[in-house]
Amino acid sequence: MKRDQMVPSRRTLLRLTACVGAAAAVRLLTAEHTGAPAGPTRAAPAAGPQAAAPRLRTSAYRLEPMTAYTPPRYHTALPPVRTRPFLSMPQLGERSMVLTFDDGPDPRYTPGILKTLREHDVRAVFFLCGEMATDNRDLLREMRDDGHVIGNHTWTHPQLNKTAPAAIRSEIGRTSEVIEQTVGEPPQWFRAPYGAWNRNVFEIQAELGMEPLAWTVDTLDWTTPGTPSIIRRVLDGAAPGVVVLSHDAGGDRSQSVAALRTYLPELLAQGYALKVPPRRR
Repeated sequence: MKRDQMVPSRRTLLRLTACVGAAAAVRLLTAEHTGAPAGPTRAAPAAGPQAAAPRLRTSAYRLEPMTAYTPPRYHTALPPVRTRPFLSMPQLGERSMVLTFDDGPDPRYTPGILKTLREHDVRAVFFLCGEMATDNRDLLREMRDDGHVIGNHTWTHPQLNKTAPAAIRSEIGRTSEVIEQTVGEPPQWFRAPYGAWNRNVFEIQAELGMEPLAWTVDTLDWTTPGTPSIIRRVLDGAAPGVVVLSHDAGGDRSQSVAALRTYLPELLAQGYALKVPPRRR
């Protein structure tokens, strides 16, 4: 065969190769746009079990139960060791006051106080005793759901400045544990029974993540002086930053419950805002 007779054959082969390449390119572009595989071979098992494993582990983690007994952990910076408690809170703003209730929760009196606060859309601080809290956890959850601040008031209400450091730690620590187990976070405020702080108490409460809050106005409701006397003490002592001390347990607190129904709307009518300390981050 002559040489010039072979040229058309080569050209024909080149044309055929070009056509095959163009068809493959069109096929590849079509696969990219449709999501279909370009051919029978794959570079990596993107949809195989190896790729699915991390997603399964993540889903399993998200489905772990969150109960009152497995609370989330908050990484809050520890407060400084104080040498005296806060007596008032003027930083909450002009004409702001704080209502606090000690010794509870008591199923005979705490619900009535919560009801009055809820009716006026007011938040308060409840300093709880652990021996009362552990038997009335439903009231702790109600406080949390209503937006109240829950503080620590020891387990059995001892006079801490006459108590050994190990016992102080137990009194405060056990109460914080019950509160955290029940509402999902530990308390950030502590009130010493009888206002009896000392160096040991300040150090231990700070180590357990709490600031000390005392009071400005004592209603003396624990003496059961009569509902009008409690009302008068609150209204006479009203001023910006004032912290009012009352009780919702520890004795007959029916006068405290009744007094709140009168002095709370009066404070609001006078332009006072009843607030709680902000949560530390």
